[in-house]
Amino acid sequence: MAAAKKKKTARGRKQDRARVAGGQKYEVGYESKKTGRSASAVKKAVKKVGNSRKRVEKRLGR
Repeated sequence: MAAAKKKKTARGRKQDRARVAGGQKYEVGYESKKTGRSASAVKKAVKKVGNSRKRVEKRLGR
């Protein structure tokens, strides 16, 4: 029989969505496109205010 799949909880996904991984190119690109700012501006915002998506977006003026 096939190995049982591990069920992911909604909580884990929600926590992940609340953060911006500054080292992940796709996350920085997504946030950059969403806010209309450059990728380097997103990285600087993550360094300045931390990886909270709300704080990063506020810093970028969204």
